Amino acid sequence: MIVQLPSRCYDELWWAETRMMPEAQIATSREQVALGNPSYVWRAGQDRRLELIRRYVSLDNARMLDIGCGIGTYVRKLGELSSRVYGIDIDPARVHRSESGALAAAVSERLPFASASFDVVLLNEVIEHVQDDAATLREACRVVRPGGHVVVYAPNRLYPFETHGVYLGKRYVFGNIPFVNYLPDMLRRRLVPHARAYTARGLRRLVAALPAEVVVHTQLYPGFDNIAARSRKLGGLLRTVCYRMESTALRAFGISHFIVLRTQEDGREGDDD
Repeated sequence: MIVQLPSRCYDELWWAETRMMPEAQIATSREQVALGNPSYVWRAGQDRRLELIRRYVSLDNARMLDIGCGIGTYVRKLGELSSRVYGIDIDPARVHRSESGALAAAVSERLPFASASFDVVLLNEVIEHVQDDAATLREACRVVRPGGHVVVYAPNRLYPFETHGVYLGKRYVFGNIPFVNYLPDMLRRRLVPHARAYTARGLRRLVAALPAEVVVHTQLYPGFDNIAARSRKLGGLLRTVCYRMESTALRAFGISHFIVLRTQEDGREGDDD
């Protein structure tokens, strides 16, 4: 059953607000930092991610669940393709901000849905924030019908910037911090206790035990939307260069992993790669 929660308009854009905030206001509680920042606006980068999903997964009229939906930005966009799109988020405040009624507050490790309820489950930059990423992926596979798909975007450990900010002692520093992901695990966890980043091998190891096979696993570069908003020429140049790199071995340094899983059908075994 989908829980209908009250909603109200959320008119201010987070990225615009933070440009005007003093640093003390941006540095929110550890709990809020750990949740990450949801998608507040739909821009070219989101369009590109959705287009990539549609290369491998049929979304038209599909029953879909967005885990970690924030205020429902992806739920609303996916609603243009299907009337059966739902979302859950651990933060009730974000759910209440949504203009969509098809959202509920829930924990990703214990989804409030029957098995095989959905055709597609999306986890867009979510598993790095959850308490148990393996349990979250198992639940995602459980609620997808046999032969359905789980779509995951997750931070790439080889990307030169840590996009979740860092802690210097008790002080949180917001922004893209260079080379943090290249530090040893123990030191990176001290600086970024609030978000994981995954190597390709580590992510494949995480999904290996799932009742699903890997349809595609690659990396992609960011949409550079903020840069393009300030300088169309620079943003266009970065997109051209980096998007071409995605067809080479240099895609390994992209900002995110993109992985699509197809859940096990009767009589079939999952991918053991």
